[in-house]
Amino acid sequence: MSLHGSVGPARTTISAVAEQAGVQRATVYRHFPDEAALFGACSAHWYSLHPPPDGEAWAAITDPDERLRVALGELYAWYGSDEQMFANTFRDAPLVPSMRPPFEAMQAQFEALAATLTRGRRERGRGSVRALAAIAHAMSFATWRSLKRDGGLRDEEAVRLMLATVAAAAEARRS
Repeated sequence: MSLHGSVGPARTTISAVAEQAGVQRATVYRHFPDEAALFGACSAHWYSLHPPPDGEAWAAITDPDERLRVALGELYAWYGSDEQMFANTFRDAPLVPSMRPPFEAMQAQFEALAATLTRGRRERGRGSVRALAAIAHAMSFATWRSLKRDGGLRDEEAVRLMLATVAAAAEARRS
């Protein structure tokens, strides 16, 4: 897990895992017969230390704007809990075939969360499509990192900016 966080999954070798663990490569292979098993164990351990926000709790918030505010605040705090791991894994996901299934599952989970965050909103038609697109954008790690690192915003400022962005997207009219 520490290698994935420092150099990333694509640059983590079995030799480096063995060296860090103080064992031989054969020992690593006995416990993890392939890259998918190693990645799965690493991911499970990381998630036990960094559980994602509870999307079910968000669904219980009836006001859609408040629900989005809470969700983004929790998501952004989660991203900040291990920014380098997120950066490395998002960077390396297209390069490591064994990462594809977990990333597809995470993408499906985020799409379901975005649907939860759009429920009860007043927009209809294209306004609804724009609001969903803005919400998905606001939920993205890349968006958070851009606002936080490149833009120098605090999480609370980033949340307020994304709330305003969603509202503006929902109201935007074709010119």
